[in-house]
Amino acid sequence: MEAADEEKAGNGRNGYAEGPAEAAAERGGGGGRLRGCRGFLRRNALVLLTVSGVVAGVALGAAVRGAALGPAQVAYLAFPGELLLRMLRMVILPLVVCSLVSGAASLDTRSLGRLGGIALAYFLGTTLLASGLAVALGFIVRPGAGASALNAPGLGLPGAVTTRKETVDSFLDLVRNLFPANLVAAAFRTYATEYKMLSKNTTSGNVTREKIPVGTEIEGMNILGLVLFALVLGVALKKLGQEGEDLIRFFNSFNEATMVLVSWIMWYVPIGIMFLVGSKIVEMEDIVLLVTSLGKYIFASVLGHFIHGGIILPLIYFASTRQNPYRFLLGLITPLATAFATCSSSATLPSMIKCIEENNRVDKRISRFILPIGATVNMDGAAIFQCMAAVFIAQLNNVDLNPGQIFTILVTATASSVGAAGVPAGGVLTIAIILEAIGLPTNDLSLILAVDWIVDRTTTVVNVEGDALGAGILNYLNEKEKKDKEQELKEVNVEAVANSKSEGETSPLVTHKNQVSNTTSTADPESKESVL
Repeated sequence: MEAADEEKAGNGRNGYAEGPAEAAAERGGGGGRLRGCRGFLRRNALVLLTVSGVVAGVALGAAVRGAALGPAQVAYLAFPGELLLRMLRMVILPLVVCSLVSGAASLDTRSLGRLGGIALAYFLGTTLLASGLAVALGFIVRPGAGASALNAPGLGLPGAVTTRKETVDSFLDLVRNLFPANLVAAAFRTYATEYKMLSKNTTSGNVTREKIPVGTEIEGMNILGLVLFALVLGVALKKLGQEGEDLIRFFNSFNEATMVLVSWIMWYVPIGIMFLVGSKIVEMEDIVLLVTSLGKYIFASVLGHFIHGGIILPLIYFASTRQNPYRFLLGLITPLATAFATCSSSATLPSMIKCIEENNRVDKRISRFILPIGATVNMDGAAIFQCMAAVFIAQLNNVDLNPGQIFTILVTATASSVGAAGVPAGGVLTIAIILEAIGLPTNDLSLILAVDWIVDRTTTVVNVEGDALGAGILNYLNEKEKKDKEQELKEVNVEAVANSKSEGETSPLVTHKNQVSNTTSTADPESKESVL
């Protein structure tokens, strides 16, 4: 009977009692999966919304394109996207200045010089690689071969783009903008050289016309001068020591407040991107004609961006850090989508700083020091775009480039991409500098402008990707140096402890003192006070 009762009880425990428990466990497992799914959606909501905004923008543009909207209606359609660009540009100035000042002030002079040297070598090296890749692809794909019949009026485009600027004056303007005469004006004006024609009467009675350079101020933020000033100010505040702490704290607080504003703006990004992409698709009159006429040029440019951004830059990151570069880039989907939609490296800077710090755990001192400089100086995608355009126009005019001209293209594209405007279509004028440097006509620049809205998207994505991977490499090197220093300190401490023990065993003086203390301790306890 007892055995039967135990068996029943056992059946009751294992059978009847376990049924509801297993069901509850299954419900708990389902609830756990549901909570995990909710957590994933909550963590990646912004990324999913941004990608959905791009897709929705393409669908919106394709749907509205058949409605034959006028220019006013297209402007109304682009209004939400225009608001996004205005909000992002609004925070660029405080973000760049405050982040660079606080970043430069938080690093010691030795680290600042070392990180700055590595960043400069990385920026120049990757830009040269990008330029060489573009020239090589241009000779392999030959986008301009057989396209000599292309002309701007036949494609419904405007005529020649007037570019009268000399190459020397372009580089002199770059140096001048490094040292703005007025910091307040540098927030919205840039120095540029223009020319006026002066007529002179010669002794023989002839009239000669001479082109004289004249300095003017044009619309646009002088980001290069602001970057240099902010860096130097941060170093100066660091040198002041205690006296500069209050101002450093002010810039740190200002920077953190700006990042809070950026986090609010980021939730509007999906809506703005949708209308930016949709309105741009509606604006183009005949996309099929442009793509079929300039398809080889578009293909060669996008292929160059894909190879450089998808293979070369990740390989450099992997070789430097031995970490998976694509996992690193996975945390930057939102700023990369923002770059694709806005075509502006400067407008992408706020979201890039936020995502690289929160998702990829990059040190704030590194990201806020390197990314504003990279957004101004590092233009890998622009170098590919400019070199490909130069080779395309040379082939369009049946000009065979010699090694001297190829070298000029590489050097000029690398140098002119420094300080190129981080705004949509900012690289077209630098193409004119390259064409004039190698003696090619600038009449066909309107063809480049016609498809710039397509190529400029992948250009900006590669630009900001190069900045982000550079910040990741510098962060890894900085962490590695910190760990090496900590290891050296531990080894020094261990050696010091070992030396003190060996001295205690071998030194006659220490032994004598120990013996004295031992004898005193073994002596009368009351004599300890007198000995002390």
